[in-house]
Amino acid sequence: MANALPVPDTRVLAVASHVVSGYVGNKIAVFVLQSLGCDVAALNTVQFSNHTGYRQWKGTKVSAQEIKDLYDGLKQSYLDDFDMMLSGYIPGAEAVDAVGAIGRELQEKSKGIPGKFFWVLDPVMGDNGRLYVAEDVVPAYRSLIHHADLILPNQFEAELLSEAKIVDMDSLTNAIQLMHDKFKVPHIVITSVNLDAPDQPPSHLSVIGSSMTSTGKARLFKIVFPSIDCYFSGTGDMFAALMVIRMREAVHHASGEVRFTPSWLSDDSIPAVELPLAKAAEKVLASMHEVLSKTSKGMTKVVDRTTDDMAPEDRVDDKKVHLVRSKAAELQLVRNLDCLRSPSTQFHAKAM
Repeated sequence: MANALPVPDTRVLAVASHVVSGYVGNKIAVFVLQSLGCDVAALNTVQFSNHTGYRQWKGTKVSAQEIKDLYDGLKQSYLDDFDMMLSGYIPGAEAVDAVGAIGRELQEKSKGIPGKFFWVLDPVMGDNGRLYVAEDVVPAYRSLIHHADLILPNQFEAELLSEAKIVDMDSLTNAIQLMHDKFKVPHIVITSVNLDAPDQPPSHLSVIGSSMTSTGKARLFKIVFPSIDCYFSGTGDMFAALMVIRMREAVHHASGEVRFTPSWLSDDSIPAVELPLAKAAEKVLASMHEVLSKTSKGMTKVVDRTTDDMAPEDRVDDKKVHLVRSKAAELQLVRNLDCLRSPSTQFHAKAM
């Protein structure tokens, strides 16, 4: 492992959902981060039987007070010595505030040592024009994200945060600059961008990222990658978990003293494509493309194995067919560790 990932020991607090079966939220984050050499403390915000894409599940959400109590339990036993924090799905505005208080407390603890603590915030609110959280979660995130070092909204969430409509690449880059201006967020990556552009062929998506300069100006880069014609749950969670460790890795190996600067912001002389954020995103997308490709290729086998045990009438029941397909689309992480640790695929960022 030391040869695969020569980065410092890293202790991560991962705050996200948990499912008994399948891979979303902390089920992904813990596995991915531990596989890449991190020590992870998982603070689970929900406990569900399976992810909600199945359209049926059992389980409970934790309250804001329970989140606070769990973190207080860590503190009282000196278990709050975190280098990084990843926050994902949080159920409700009060819980968002509770997680924000944890992030701010960890920042306050390390403020005397620039670069000692780094917070990656995935503002999970919705996708494809639809909220899947309560409406009051949106302003809760708007009041929180200026504390984060790196945010990872999708295209829809970037609209909600910036309060700017995104219809093309120009409006997307404007939204990124607005978020730098309004929230002073040092690093931003917009995931799964699906907008017409001359350099984005059909059946391709892109990731757009930026690390701001000392004067708050965006340094924009773009990575284009092929899409896979299937809906997977948990891809955003996988992206976020991989960004945590790959950002740590890229900063550790960057020239200069960037790892000792607040929020790991590179000197203004560093071009967009050489930013640690761009280098991290390239590796993250390589791993994701390989895992999703292997998951897609293995889906038929999962469907066949599951339907073999079903009654004939169940095999044509629309609801049950959806359940089987959802099971088949669960990310195949465990048997594809090489894709996480040492992906052979390469993607390259370009300046915008």
